[in-house]
Formats: sequence, structure tokens, C-alpha cells
Amino acid sequence: MSRQERVVRELLGAHGRTYADEAGIRLKDTPQPLYRLLVLSHLLSARIRGSIALATARALHEAGLRDPRRMAEADWQERVDALGRGGYRRYDERTATQLGEAAELLTERWGGDLRRLRREADGKVSELRHLLQEFPGMGPAGTDIFLREAQGVWPEAAPYLDSKALQGAERLKLPKDPERLAELAGKTDPAVLAAALVRAAVDKDVAEDTLRRAG
Repeated sequence: MSRQERVVRELLGAHGRTYADEAGIRLKDTPQPLYRLLVLSHLLSARIRGSIALATARALHEAGLRDPRRMAEADWQERVDALGRGGYRRYDERTATQLGEAAELLTERWGGDLRRLRREADGKVSELRHLLQEFPGMGPAGTDIFLREAQGVWPEAAPYLDSKALQGAERLKLPKDPERLAELAGKTDPAVLAAALVRAAVDKDVAEDTLRRAG
């Protein structure tokens, strides 16, 4: 086993968990989990700690705001309160508005089902990125997060290793080529690999500990 393979093995062993899984989302290619991932991606894309975004995604779910119809029908203050319970206070008012508008757009244009958006993209990742950015609050960063996490159930996007994941690879002294990284990870879900690399990018302790354990 090469040193690069050992590094990937150690990284995945300690940090191989998607952000969706951490937020309590059992991701499947069905409407509700995909919608919850869209919301999570929106929350994670802000300049706020990832742990707060994850807690807020769980708080929205617990408040019943787990599908676009319920999100759109909730009043603005209800959304603000749920965001606040998750600790998402810095951006709560703007985000409450954006979540409502995004839910309305998803309902009106794609019948509340992101699989219809996927079909409209017709297998083109560039078109997926374009369509996802039509949702209020979903810029390039949020789109990258969504596709990193969704590639396990939308395989046409795989291996989706964006600039943030590749920063993690660089920190771990791994190749910055997505295909080569996927090879090093073997049969690992590419979404799991992407999430682990992102954790190495955002936390230098993750990278240093992984390199130490790999020897």
C-alpha cells in the first residue's frame, strides 16, 4: 500500500461521514431528503461554523419545515424562530426570506421535486450548477456543497471534488486530480471522500493528525 493510499484510508476511517448524514439526512433520490440537502447546502454556504449550520438544519426539520410546501406555507417569523433555535442568528432574517422564496420556486417550477430539476439538466453537471443557483441564497459555494453530497445518488456528477475538497487534498499531500483521488479511495462513496477532504481543508488539525497516523 502506497503512502497516499494510507493517507486516504486514515482520513476516511476517522472523517468518512457526509455532512448530510451528520445532519440526520438519510440521503436517497427522493424528494424530501433531496430538499433537506438543498436547505443544508444553503446553510453551510454562509460564513458561519459548520456545527451551527448542521444544528440549524436539524432544528428546521424538528419544526416540521422538512419539505418545500411546509417551508413555503410557514410564516416568516416561524422560519426565523427555527433558525434561531439552531443558533443561526447572524443571518436569520435574510435566510428566512430566502428559504421561503426558494421553496416557492421549487414548488412552482419543479413541483417540489428536485429530481425534475435533475431531469431538466439532462445529465449535464454545468446545467445542474446553473439551475441550482436559481434558488435564492444558493450561490457557487452552496451549489458545490449540494453536488458534493448528492453525487452518491446523482452519479452523473461524480467524482465531484470542488476547489474546497481539492484544498484538503493538497493539505494532505495528495493528488489534486479528482479521478486519481477517486482511485485512491477505491469503492468508497465519492460523497464520503469529498466530505472527508473538505474537513481536512477547513481544519488543519484533521490534516496533521491524518498525516501523522499514516506514517
